[in-house]
Amino acid sequence: MFREQYLINRDPTRISYDVFDIKQYHGESLKEFLNRFGVQVVRLKLTDEVMTVHAFTKGMLPGPFSESLLIYYLKTFYEIRCRALVHITAKDRVTKKRGFVGPVRPHAAGQPQPMRIHKAITEKERFKKAAAVREVPN
Repeated sequence: MFREQYLINRDPTRISYDVFDIKQYHGESLKEFLNRFGVQVVRLKLTDEVMTVHAFTKGMLPGPFSESLLIYYLKTFYEIRCRALVHITAKDRVTKKRGFVGPVRPHAAGQPQPMRIHKAITEKERFKKAAAVREVPN
């Protein structure tokens, strides 16, 4: 009796094709997905690099990094990790730069900016300018 209940309640043995069930969630960052996928690869003890790379690209949500993986086909999961780390650090730099508030301009702090009025050219002024251009001696 105990043996039957134990066999029924234990976790099913994982096979290598379970790695294709790992998908990136909406809102999950590339770093989180990469770590979660790496943990599953270690648990499954995968040795086939081609299958690992294919499963990773299949599980990713569409975005700039997944498009770059489709353009530059990488052969190992190590290459994917290296490229992902470069992508993550570049994205962090961009978000830090966008969040940075630059120094305040001196004229904006206390003095109002001068108004810029664009003068409309009348028909008479256009005619005078055109006549002046025609009268220029060669």
